[in-house]
Amino acid sequence: MKDKFKLVSFDRNKQQKTDLSFLSLEEAKKVRAFHASFPIYEKTPMVELRNTAKALGAGMMYVKDESYRFGLNAFKVLGGSYAIGRYIAGKLGMDISELPYQRMISSEIREKLGDLTFVTATDGNHGRGVAWTANQLRQHSVVFMPKGSARERLDNIRAEGAEASITEFNYDDAVRLANKHAEEKGWVMVQDTAWEGYEDIPAWIMQGYVTMGLEAYEQLTERPTHIFVQAGVGSMAGSIVGFFSGVYGDERPIMTVVEPNNADCIYRTAEANDGKLHFVTGQLDTIMAGLACGEPSSIGWNVLKNYADNFISCPDYVAAKGMRILGNPIPKDTRVISGESGAAALGCVAEILTNPELEHLKDALKLDRNARILFFNTEGDTDQANYRAVVWDGKYPSGK
Repeated sequence: MKDKFKLVSFDRNKQQKTDLSFLSLEEAKKVRAFHASFPIYEKTPMVELRNTAKALGAGMMYVKDESYRFGLNAFKVLGGSYAIGRYIAGKLGMDISELPYQRMISSEIREKLGDLTFVTATDGNHGRGVAWTANQLRQHSVVFMPKGSARERLDNIRAEGAEASITEFNYDDAVRLANKHAEEKGWVMVQDTAWEGYEDIPAWIMQGYVTMGLEAYEQLTERPTHIFVQAGVGSMAGSIVGFFSGVYGDERPIMTVVEPNNADCIYRTAEANDGKLHFVTGQLDTIMAGLACGEPSSIGWNVLKNYADNFISCPDYVAAKGMRILGNPIPKDTRVISGESGAAALGCVAEILTNPELEHLKDALKLDRNARILFFNTEGDTDQANYRAVVWDGKYPSGK
């Protein structure tokens, strides 16, 4: 596909309100209490890129930097850990509030639970989070990775004690492989992709992500005018859009979902707007490995279709641009180390703000010098070789 920017916008006056109670402020506080019970828990930083924003033509840019999350260099552990916690609580007939980390690893709980094996498919960050959680809780994990996954990410997952391998499948087929093993061996599938009959754990994963949203909400010194969030299957995007829609109500910011051209299943579903989920098949060839997903989460889409304002499909080079800007901001702004997926939304906005050929998108998104924009850096340099290739060697130029 030729590199291009594509935009679909929804009229929020025509959107149907849906139940956001599972992403409410009250639920978010409950989720964070669980995460905060882990000894390693700390809030991740909120970076203010005031000078960089002005240089690009915006008022302010805020970046919630998840590269510090639990020492795992990515946000994904929030979803996997909470889903596993909820699963264990349910198995024991307890509420998650009764099972902080120290009690969950106690001899009493371990004896009641027995041995569990959690299985998942991942490009790296989610699998590492599941493996880390299983290891912390003294349980087992098995992780399947799609073809082309970085060896560094595989090694990081194995370092957490997981049985992990890179398959010959794309991401969505790796999900099906993991689910096949779960069904045949009695393992617990921990995946953010939802389908009919498999919705509880994906919903819990979405809830897990609201810890990131709650922290950001508390750290912001003003209400943002815009939130841009990148999407794979749409679970994280749905979580953030749903949470901020709940806390801000009718004054919610303009919220936009960003995806790569070659894995834009959310964009295609929005474009069709026919009540069906639309898939992207094939190799899902994009540098944004964490966003290389072809099948939307039904739960995530149910939130996005009713509360997101815009959906953008963008070229790969914007992710590289975002990585370079975050790693080399205007002086006096804080440097942020961001991987390809983490930098996608900011890179997309930076290109729209500065490229005269995209003036129509800038106007449609209401981006101007008064815009206060919130981003989420969802990963650090989880593939260090590729990070250096992009930032040092200029891999993936814009081609202008």
